[in-house]
Amino acid sequence: MSTSELRGADLVVRVLERLGVRTVFSLSGNHIMPIYDALVESSLRLIHVRHEAACVHMADAYARLSGEVGVALVTGGQGHTNACAALFTAQATEAPLLLLSGHAGTNETGLGAFQELRQAAIAAPMTKAAWTAERADDLGHLLARAAGLARSGRAGPVHVSLPVDLLESVLPDAAGLWPLPASAAAIPMPPSRSEISELLLHLQRAQRPLILCGPGQSGAGGRTALRRLQSQLSVPALVMESPRGINDPTLGAFAEVLAEADLVVLLGKPLDFTLKFGRAPFVAEGAGFIVVDADSRSVDRIESLGSKRLRLAMRAAPSEAIDALLATPDVTGARSVQLEWLARVEAAVRYRPSEWQSVTGSPATGRVHPLELCAALQRFIDGHAGTLLVCDGGEIGQWPQAAVEVPLRMINGVAGSIGPSLPFAIGASVVRQRDGVTAPVVVVMGDGTAGFHIAEFDTAVRYGLPVIVVIGNDARWNAEHQIQLRDYGADRALHCELLPTHYEQAAAAFGAHAEFVTDASQLDGAFQRSRQSGKSACINVMIESVPAPVIRRPATTMSGAQR
Repeated sequence: MSTSELRGADLVVRVLERLGVRTVFSLSGNHIMPIYDALVESSLRLIHVRHEAACVHMADAYARLSGEVGVALVTGGQGHTNACAALFTAQATEAPLLLLSGHAGTNETGLGAFQELRQAAIAAPMTKAAWTAERADDLGHLLARAAGLARSGRAGPVHVSLPVDLLESVLPDAAGLWPLPASAAAIPMPPSRSEISELLLHLQRAQRPLILCGPGQSGAGGRTALRRLQSQLSVPALVMESPRGINDPTLGAFAEVLAEADLVVLLGKPLDFTLKFGRAPFVAEGAGFIVVDADSRSVDRIESLGSKRLRLAMRAAPSEAIDALLATPDVTGARSVQLEWLARVEAAVRYRPSEWQSVTGSPATGRVHPLELCAALQRFIDGHAGTLLVCDGGEIGQWPQAAVEVPLRMINGVAGSIGPSLPFAIGASVVRQRDGVTAPVVVVMGDGTAGFHIAEFDTAVRYGLPVIVVIGNDARWNAEHQIQLRDYGADRALHCELLPTHYEQAAAAFGAHAEFVTDASQLDGAFQRSRQSGKSACINVMIESVPAPVIRRPATTMSGAQR
């Protein structure tokens, strides 16, 4: 091949570089080996993992933390289907990422080719778009279009299948191969000035308004913008990113004030199960809705509640709507009734039961209460500024969300699928390592969760990513066990048991630091030794099997409308 020629695989890699991609998370396989060869002469960093779903989870966290498009690269067939399992979580977290999958050659399609599948059709329900490349000379343009779409409107994953014969094709290097930078830019979706003015008018008229945002605003930048918006408008502005919805333990007693709201602004927040579909008594029957969303289907859900509920619909990107609101001061000022409402909402969200301060486990049983674990975790975080906390798991994952204060966190998201936390932490650690951030990344997960991607300790160790993983081990699938107890009775609570496995020993076999904890007094030392080891670490904590918190205030602390 002459210097004036290049392979389709070289085109893919060089276009990714031009798009600003710096890291690719991948698991190798036959169909993508031409890309692996092209990566040798590139500036891209390859993180080679142990399971395809982990690639997507890592790209998800990387994208949300870095603000760049995350890239997962897997082979075709089963490699693709494994990766697709994680797309549902990425779609729900609104992560701008590309899933690039190898594919059977176009010259063999329909002939029973090796690992031939309708890959785009499989990925389509969990992506903003899914395509199969058809021409080698269009590969660059296809990738640029995918990157732009992933970032546009409500961000999310986009899939492109790459047939192996296109990757191996040799092309003359011509200007027409290379996409213009504008073709990869996010499509602007700003609101109009009149829409912003009308929205502000509705907020000013309301007595108990709420602004609710989706996962797209859950990052540090999004939360900072929402704090500014809340301060400027004197209207509560909250992020909802948990599958527990109105019972999100991070939001304290939020469910109580939601039931009192007379206007709910859904700023990139779908009306779905997390808001009990907007139905009474969870949302007052007379409450109005304003929808600000890039997806017009969000309006249809409001209209299903009745034509009188929808006050205003704006087709706009949530982040651009926030910017427009911040650029348009509320010149009338807040009324006293709104200031009182803001204070009540803040108090409800901050509320935690006072008895949590004195909860302890039972040393005789060798089990730690989750609140004792959270207290030790809080002490560690307080001593290590900039710590990123990643939470996962059914019941144990909810406790640190409720009881630990940390400026930056990631959770398994609205999809409610457990398992992504270790890959999330690795993806986040890659960003921090690149940017020279040395603050810890700490994961809290359950023992059920640990079984999904424990082999990724190998990835963390190989690439020198010192994540600290805390496994709350109650030897059961506790979320499901709690459902059995609640709905069917203790005598029918069967089949959700696990072994009290020494997961820390499995992590140690991959080269990680290991700690085993059966008493709360051991926690502080375990955290410090894990940090001082300079390696990835696993702290296996035997915990009491208790349900996740559902926070409700005593009637005496609630407003008159809620007594």
